[in-house]
Amino acid sequence: MATVVDCPTCGKKVEWTEANKYRPFCSERCKQIDLGAWAEEKYTIPAVNPPKELDDGDLPH
Repeated sequence: MATVVDCPTCGKKVEWTEANKYRPFCSERCKQIDLGAWAEEKYTIPAVNPPKELDDGDLPH
């Protein structure tokens, strides 16, 4: 029994098998759409601002 996943681009159910050369995508079109989004830097990881450095005067006594 093959694993079934959702296409990351369109959400269509896709069998994860060696016969599907576009896996995890359902088609070459969805694969190219995803590649285009990646190339345009639409996928980002939000930056977390590090805490400010504490001065000696900011420390509790």
